[in-house]
Amino acid sequence: MEQKQVEVITHPLLQHKLTIMRKHDTSTVKFRTLMNEISMLLAYEVTRDLEIEYEEIQTPLATMRSPVLKGKKLVFVSILRAGNGLVEGMLQLVPSARIGHIGLYRDPKTLEAIEYYFKLPEHTHDRDVIVVDPMLATGNSAIAAVHEIKAFNPKSIKFLCLLAAPEGIAAFHQEHPDVPIFTAAIDEALDSHGYVIPGLGDAGDRLYGTKLEN
Repeated sequence: MEQKQVEVITHPLLQHKLTIMRKHDTSTVKFRTLMNEISMLLAYEVTRDLEIEYEEIQTPLATMRSPVLKGKKLVFVSILRAGNGLVEGMLQLVPSARIGHIGLYRDPKTLEAIEYYFKLPEHTHDRDVIVVDPMLATGNSAIAAVHEIKAFNPKSIKFLCLLAAPEGIAAFHQEHPDVPIFTAAIDEALDSHGYVIPGLGDAGDRLYGTKLEN
């Protein structure tokens, strides 16, 4: 799949909710609720091209050929810890999806991704994989995660985030031009600490109510 692309999802409800998430005085409870709601809207778009097949069913009145999802179950891979906030909402739409986790933290000096945990479901090969992380900032975590996942030969990989920086998009597609990015917004740039500007702050801290200095 050679499709160097970024899809910005501009649904009015999603954009309205994202604006509230960005506000500095949005509470942890509200932020968490909005993350859940937005993730369902994002999941709707990122799964739009799933393959279907037809099966014969019986309604109360007649038989018919009706569409169902084709193939094996999806795999959602969360980049810990903030990725879990997106996965929870996505599972409400696709409860049968398998879940993987990749633990990565960013070295504060080099901004490089350092892995501390990796666990994918059995039989990830030949499945459609959606990697999720609220922020695509430097791109280092997403790049490292997708490198690891590709070793399992999945059928396809997509990357899903709330916000992306131009620098992160460029770096990601330099390494993975075959993996499309789905995002709710492309922000202006990164600051000197590697945070997306204007952004919404540290998604993990705001989601779980922890402080930046921790």
